[in-house]
Amino acid sequence: MSEIAISSAGGVLAILCLVAAFWFYVEQMTQWKLFQYLPPLLFIYATPVFLNNLNVIPSSSPVYSGLSSFALPAFIVLMLIKVNVPAAVKIMGKGVLVMFMGTAGVMVGAVVAYMIVHRWLAPDAWKGFGALAGSWIGGTGNMAAASEMLGTPPEQFGLAVLADNVIYIVWLPILLASRNFATQFNRWAKVPEDRLRLMDAAANVALEEDRTPEMRDYIFLAAIAIAVTWISSVAAAALYSAMMNSMPSLEVVLSESTWRILLITTIALLLSVTPVSRLPNATAMGTALIYIFVAGMGARATVEGFGQAPAFLLGAFIWIFIHGAFCVLGAKLFRVDVHSVAIASAANIGAAASAPIVAAFHRPSLVPVSILMALIGYAMGNYLAPLTGHMARLAVGQ
Repeated sequence: MSEIAISSAGGVLAILCLVAAFWFYVEQMTQWKLFQYLPPLLFIYATPVFLNNLNVIPSSSPVYSGLSSFALPAFIVLMLIKVNVPAAVKIMGKGVLVMFMGTAGVMVGAVVAYMIVHRWLAPDAWKGFGALAGSWIGGTGNMAAASEMLGTPPEQFGLAVLADNVIYIVWLPILLASRNFATQFNRWAKVPEDRLRLMDAAANVALEEDRTPEMRDYIFLAAIAIAVTWISSVAAAALYSAMMNSMPSLEVVLSESTWRILLITTIALLLSVTPVSRLPNATAMGTALIYIFVAGMGARATVEGFGQAPAFLLGAFIWIFIHGAFCVLGAKLFRVDVHSVAIASAANIGAAASAPIVAAFHRPSLVPVSILMALIGYAMGNYLAPLTGHMARLAVGQ
């Protein structure tokens, strides 16, 4: 076996950070249209896969466990303290309910799709479905968190990343093109005539932009993220110990890691209704950590698991159209316009990276609230994605 070229923890971490930085630099400098259809995330995951399999970096390193222990809880906190449900509801109204319908569609679609394709997948593929459910309920951060809670193998995580990006290529144009049918759709859904005007008016007064961050803001954010991680880790160990003494059968659903992430999520959401939510730049910091974490997941994967890709992708296509059907049903039930439906779906499937793109194309005044909608998805993802994975597992008797 060939010797690993870079095996030190410092070197491995540097490589992961450089990979993430490189692909964003390429996107920024070239402005290639390729990145509109294949986001940098795919390349950030795939590059360490090849570096690992070419023995440039190891498949096992203290860096990877360190990312799970520290980077993952930090980005959960940083993303979730910015959730602002009241502002989103004030502007989007029943459009938020359509997003919840879309979330239900993701959960139902995962179970139905897995029941159809599981026979062609590995027995632990439900964990990959749970990870992908995290992305499609909230975003990449939820995908990473769900994979940690479910113990998703790196190969299954890779299939989830692949399916996420392939579906994005198909689904984003559909969401954008839906604007061309706005008049017919809104008439079919019986949308109130003043809905769009009221949304625009609410958007003009309800949202405030982040102020320019100062040095102390970064210290506050770091202190909050570390403190929440520490408190949650201590509490999770105690709860897990108590559970194992009284109800050890629950371990298949509630591991110590699951307890920890659920506690981190809950505390961060509680902080989102305090002045902590006004600290600037938290979302950007959290997103940066997510990409480094995803690079670390890629570094642990092998290329062998990608033989399951056709079946996994078939399941993902079945899944996404079930989600779309739930969104359309929600629009009809709640009399919501096509612009809000497209943004709601993008907030689920594409999260904070895609929701503003769809909003800018449909109705630019809704760009800021589209980000809030995506953050609501982040708030739900850590609870619902692992549940979705276990529902898929139980549905086929595993």
